[in-house]
Amino acid sequence: MRHLFLLLFVCALSSCKQSNDTTESPTNEVTETDSLTKDFREFKVLDSKYINVQETWAAFEEELKDFPEGAYVDLKPLVLEQDIPTLQNHIKEGRLTYEALTKFYLYRIRKFDRENKLSLNSVIALNPTVVEEARQKDRTLDRGTPEHLIYGMPILLKDNIDAEGMPTTAGAVILKDNNAKDAFIVNRLKKEGALILGKANLSEWAYFFCGDCPSGYSAIGGQTLNPYGRRVLDTGGSSSGSGVAVAANFCVAAVGSETSGSILSPASQNSAVGLKPTIGLVSRSGIVPISSTLDTAGPIAKNVTDAAILLDALFGEDKTDSKSIYNLWQSGFYYDGLQNTDLNGKRFGAIKRLMEDSLYVAALDVLRDQGAEIIEYEAKRPELNDFRRLLNLDMKKDLTAYLETYADTSIRARSVADVVKFNETDSLLVMPYGQRLFLGILEDSATDQEFSNIKNTLKTQGRHFFDQPMDSLKLDAVLSINNYHAGFAAVAEYPALTVPMGYAEENGAPKGLTFIGKRLQERQLLEYGLGYEQASKMRRAPEGYQ
Repeated sequence: MRHLFLLLFVCALSSCKQSNDTTESPTNEVTETDSLTKDFREFKVLDSKYINVQETWAAFEEELKDFPEGAYVDLKPLVLEQDIPTLQNHIKEGRLTYEALTKFYLYRIRKFDRENKLSLNSVIALNPTVVEEARQKDRTLDRGTPEHLIYGMPILLKDNIDAEGMPTTAGAVILKDNNAKDAFIVNRLKKEGALILGKANLSEWAYFFCGDCPSGYSAIGGQTLNPYGRRVLDTGGSSSGSGVAVAANFCVAAVGSETSGSILSPASQNSAVGLKPTIGLVSRSGIVPISSTLDTAGPIAKNVTDAAILLDALFGEDKTDSKSIYNLWQSGFYYDGLQNTDLNGKRFGAIKRLMEDSLYVAALDVLRDQGAEIIEYEAKRPELNDFRRLLNLDMKKDLTAYLETYADTSIRARSVADVVKFNETDSLLVMPYGQRLFLGILEDSATDQEFSNIKNTLKTQGRHFFDQPMDSLKLDAVLSINNYHAGFAAVAEYPALTVPMGYAEENGAPKGLTFIGKRLQERQLLEYGLGYEQASKMRRAPEGYQ
């Protein structure tokens, strides 16, 4: 029987369970394992038909000649599963250099990511000048201490984020030559000294394209696989490559993007930390969009500390972004805020329908042991009607705006209709799973007033979903699982943080405890998440990739 694959923006609408395609009835509940175990004989594509592995690595042939297997093995104890402050300390002590760190990750990507029995297909492109850039970081370091902990750290970007030197494809063939200038957040990263290691694969068009395709698939990048259950467990999407690459230690951390669940899902399903910020805290300029109402970029990392450090390097006011938030916070605000991880007296709301999940119950016990109060309550669920219409109507105009403003001038497409027409010229190669959601965009329309009403109603419903229990029960945060309530957080424009909470007994699938707070409460969520992380210590690296 044909499996209907998870549609993340719809899955996020489900009140507590990851679901199959529930587009017509977005709040239907099914068991969480429905989307985690698949019949992979139904994959139409595994390996990319557009990435030439030999050409990719030809750019590094000379650079990696002096980095043999022995050098890689020697560095493993210094690098694998280490947080950014530890790596920076190794460099300060002379045990590691930025160049060696960069070569270490390149070595692992070449060793594990494509065309071998452990391939994950998580990396879609590499920055050809990254090793020389790392050498320059080492030379600059000799003249003083870097101002930001992200300095010299190799970071992967989801391939819907513009970065010079590599095309930004959103996984789509029509954008394979989209050589755009740096996005606002890439400029921010570079200003603080981060190294852009390369691009991570994603669910094509951020999973708002085919409708009946597996998460982690794109025509350009092929099928990304989950290192905790290769060909068995779902990667989550749409920031699939970002989550998998972090889990497999292919980078220090990665940047993903979320409209509804697309950071929380791949982070939680790959035993990583993912933070979806308040809308407007992080710029969206130069990122291939779905929705200017709901889109945001955010960090995916192996631990809360690194997520906070990466967020510090990402956030900032962008006057070209209509939702950008002006604030007086300085770089370092989020990492410095992690000094207080005391959970004693914190009040967390636990949704009763989730109590059947043994990992969730165990996570609540960990929080209680740290002095937190757990208040169980019944969550009332609005229908979130017209959620997909919001995405349809936004993408119809927002994709056009991106193509006109940010895309390479050689890209002739200027609309969703242009993309649909292009895809029809070679459907087998370009869209093997079809383009049902793009066709739905073309069929949708609304007056400005109707569209405004849709957005206002959804925002009101989303905020009521969290505000009512948080205010009446005096909660510091609501506790969820994975991306189960990402749809409500999306329309509320509220932040959410997921932290590894263990592995399902039946199939070993990673799961995350997700903290959801009110607007601009990222700092508090990071504190709660770090307190839980330090007490539970649930993350473990995937077997076979250590």
